[in-house]
Amino acid sequence: MKFQKFLIPCFAVPLLMGGLAAQAQKKSATPSKATKPAAGAPVKVTSVEGITEYRLPNGLRVLLFPDPSKPKITVNITYLVGSRMEGYGETGMAHLLEHMMFKGSTKHTNVPQELTTHGASPNGTTSYDRTNYFESFTATDENLNWALDLESDRMLNSFIADKDLKSEFSVVRNEFESGENSPSNVLMERVLSSAYLWHNYGKSTIGSKEDIERVPIKNLQAFYKKYYQPDNAILLVAGKIDEAKTLALVNKYFGGLAKPTRVIDPTYTVEPTQDGERTVELRRVGDVQSMAVAYHMVSGSHPDYATFDFLNEILTNEPNGRLYQALVKPGKASSLWAYDPGLKDPSFFYINADVPKERSLDSAQDIMYKVIDELKTKPVTADEVEKARAKLLKNYDEVYRNTEYTGLTLSEFMAAGDWRLAFIYRDNLKKVTADDVNRVVKNYIMKSNRTAGVFIPSTNPKRAEIPASPNVDSMVQNYKGQEALATAEAFDPTPANIEKRVVRGEIAGGAKYAMLSKTTRGNTVEARITLRMGDEKSLTGKSTVASMTADMLKRGTKNKSMAQINETLDKLSSSLNIYSTGQVVVLMIQSTKQNLPQVLDLVDEILHQPAFPDAEFATLSTERLTGFDQERSEPQSIAGREFNKVENPFPKDDFHYVMTLDEEVAATKATTVNDVKQFYKDYYNGVNATAGLVGDMDEAAVKEKLNKMLGNWTAPKSYTRVPEKYVDVTPADKEYKTPDKKNAMLMAGMNLKLRDDNPDYPALMMGDFIFGGGFLNSRLATRIRQKEGISYGVGSWLQAESWDESGSFGSYAIYNPENKDKLIAAYKDEMTKMLTNGFTEDELKQAKSGIVQYRQNSRTNDGNLAGKLASYLRLDRTMAWDQSFDDKLQKLTVADVNAAMKKYLDVNKISFIKAGDFK
Repeated sequence: MKFQKFLIPCFAVPLLMGGLAAQAQKKSATPSKATKPAAGAPVKVTSVEGITEYRLPNGLRVLLFPDPSKPKITVNITYLVGSRMEGYGETGMAHLLEHMMFKGSTKHTNVPQELTTHGASPNGTTSYDRTNYFESFTATDENLNWALDLESDRMLNSFIADKDLKSEFSVVRNEFESGENSPSNVLMERVLSSAYLWHNYGKSTIGSKEDIERVPIKNLQAFYKKYYQPDNAILLVAGKIDEAKTLALVNKYFGGLAKPTRVIDPTYTVEPTQDGERTVELRRVGDVQSMAVAYHMVSGSHPDYATFDFLNEILTNEPNGRLYQALVKPGKASSLWAYDPGLKDPSFFYINADVPKERSLDSAQDIMYKVIDELKTKPVTADEVEKARAKLLKNYDEVYRNTEYTGLTLSEFMAAGDWRLAFIYRDNLKKVTADDVNRVVKNYIMKSNRTAGVFIPSTNPKRAEIPASPNVDSMVQNYKGQEALATAEAFDPTPANIEKRVVRGEIAGGAKYAMLSKTTRGNTVEARITLRMGDEKSLTGKSTVASMTADMLKRGTKNKSMAQINETLDKLSSSLNIYSTGQVVVLMIQSTKQNLPQVLDLVDEILHQPAFPDAEFATLSTERLTGFDQERSEPQSIAGREFNKVENPFPKDDFHYVMTLDEEVAATKATTVNDVKQFYKDYYNGVNATAGLVGDMDEAAVKEKLNKMLGNWTAPKSYTRVPEKYVDVTPADKEYKTPDKKNAMLMAGMNLKLRDDNPDYPALMMGDFIFGGGFLNSRLATRIRQKEGISYGVGSWLQAESWDESGSFGSYAIYNPENKDKLIAAYKDEMTKMLTNGFTEDELKQAKSGIVQYRQNSRTNDGNLAGKLASYLRLDRTMAWDQSFDDKLQKLTVADVNAAMKKYLDVNKISFIKAGDFK
């Protein structure tokens, strides 16, 4: 399984597919009777690589994963129910129930408020075979007790009330329509619904809009009572925990839940072998063409599943993939992706390519078919397999080093049959050979198993026989796994402790660094390097060439091609991202202690020996232009760009000028590779560079590499910081039409004359948190989403510069275009109430608890902390600044917060920018 597939934040649930035969679902309509809880303590089942499974007498499976390296805990509960279990008229029920579980339970009547108060980062996701809920929070006894009590109570005692269902209808419909905005998403639904005749993997997890809006509450309650039971759930607690103490707490909160007497019959629908190529045509408004193919394949527990991930990588890798080389490299297509989920039952291998509207879709489709067909005459090579293996194992390692991600990813393997499949999958990655990949191609990648083309009769048809899922119990019975990663130190992320550990220094020529060395899970280290360049006069009008120069750095050096750079990073189990904004170029590095020196050598080569190949520049230009085309009909992109222009009304000859989409297109077309080369020569330097590194590292070796990389590196055009300008904008109310888009976007806000050291800033931040922050518990979310169901996503933000008095307050909402007037009215009403009546003592008390925990959790993210340490080098700040700010937040009174909000905000100065199909 490609791990990045499963780390999708899911209060915006991905449009996955699934379901069940109607007969099995009919049995769930009758609430089951429960037996008394069985006596006895939890029983240890097995332990693999630091994760131990226990089982309670009521059937609940418990996974404990101690990792003291960060003071965080993740509680995740996975229910083995997804869209695969839905019957006739019940599509989307599993996902709808996921939403309802945040509406409260007997002991926890306001779940969003509790999540915010405890500073938790929560979510819920629904997929084909499972639903899960999780919350990550600061590791304290109070928080852990609360989280376990919450999940045990809402397992059996969630309200699932008719009044909540009515308000949630429009929210889920809003989410449904958000997916409908994407032609690629809808095309995937159509292709898979044609590929599957009977199995519910051919139906969208989010369901039919008609079913969502008509489902009777009694049906939803029966579904809940059948599947949300301890014997159908797996609880995982990961992070800084004491295993024995945590197990006792789990038994305290879950051990008393009764084991139900009802029996969940296994689903039995089997998709018949596909008997010929199928074709789909979709016509909708849009600006980019798409094409796709799908092949039936094995389940996630089958040994061949890992082999399909190799095939995926060999075909779509950027830039090595065969399809990428044939389609994206020459500009026949602008983007390419593939998806091969590991599911409980036999799954699918799906490939999608986007084609610019001025290119031939037929020609691109012919090329795709030719490349895929040539897999049989030009077999996969051992070299291709080894490159793919390095990438896949790197992806696996990056997830497994992170306890939170590992815990959440296990939900997918639980749904496929057992959590230990995660490690068996890893083992299989190490075993796959070129012969295995070529065998899979021969057995499954054939015309009669493809959905995308046309049906062609054949006198001697070939069939792809898909094997049944293996017996997972026998596969994992005695599985021991490999040696678990070394345990890291229990690091305290308080500002004082961080400051005590930070080492700062200067590099010849003016660059600075800050390092925080600590042991980490998997010996990981994160680095953020920022280059600063140019001045206001010299950079005006050069934002496009600046952006393209940064994007070209990883596309080749004098000694390495783009492919070789990516292969080197994969072999070193490391990642490098580079982007440009304003006057800075930022390099984001993730590596390990043993590989960081080699990665820094590679970064040195990238920065000092870029080649700027003509072919790669042409590919980059095509990708940018296609991206702009996609923006033209997307409500979110249009609203965001136009809001930015309204709030920053600078002339074209000003450094801060915001380009229109047409101007971006024209600037990209006008930029040449020679412009990029000249920009690099004129501006790139290390004089004012800053570097922040956090994690397991050899400080002496790192200092040596940074000195070589950044020391005495100058440029003809020197750096002078361009001040941010505050503009008192006349409020605007603008509307932009996006035909045939079911979802609309609102951006609203005003500029503030504000710097982050302003005495009012802590009170403003707290007020913004109460008004539009937290988890579904802000004033905006409670009114607009929870109560009235107008918007799927709504919130606010507050921003202030550190150098200049230039800030902003703003809000956003994703909504159905028909609700435009209701949304604006509700927003203005809530803002007026806030400014007139203010907040309450209770709101402030809960916000103080949540906001400080959020801030502490952000410091447990090594990448975020590395960026903070680097930025503080320019500001001459230490972590004492953070402690002082936290102290100011805790000392705030309601009067402080209310006075600050009234002083700076005015509902009559808010600009409203809307984009959608408002016909």
